[in-house]
Amino acid sequence: MIIAAARIDDHRSTDPVRLPTNQAAAPAAPSPECTSLLAAMPDELGDYPTARIAEPVPPGTHAWRRSDGTAPIVLRCGLDRPPEFTVGAALQQVDGVLWFEAANPDPTTSTWYAVDRAVYVTLSLPRDAGPTPLQVVAEAITAALPARPIDPAPVPG
Repeated sequence: MIIAAARIDDHRSTDPVRLPTNQAAAPAAPSPECTSLLAAMPDELGDYPTARIAEPVPPGTHAWRRSDGTAPIVLRCGLDRPPEFTVGAALQQVDGVLWFEAANPDPTTSTWYAVDRAVYVTLSLPRDAGPTPLQVVAEAITAALPARPIDPAPVPG
């Protein structure tokens, strides 16, 4: 009887997260607010540990990824107000932070904007990631950045 064993190395968890090159501009990413927020980011979001980001790393960015190859969770700080965030837009409050869910062309991913801070913060995550990532990031946002009144765009038309 011959017994063979093989080890398959899965590099998905150690390879850097590659971000799309066509990402929205983040003009306030170098701001003190974003610097403070990034310093407050936890090493883990539930079962998503911090992941390296492929060079060049955009300012104001942090990522987490599980070892099973699941899509990463990506935080970006300092973006412009999302165009669809208008007066009357639906918001969800999570641990003291008001979040707006932006339209996302990828049905497997959701993108949330924290809209009640001096800078806009996005969190893009797999739809099946559960509530923990949004909750943990909301706690870090609350600790690092004071709340301010929301500033939605006027409704077009």
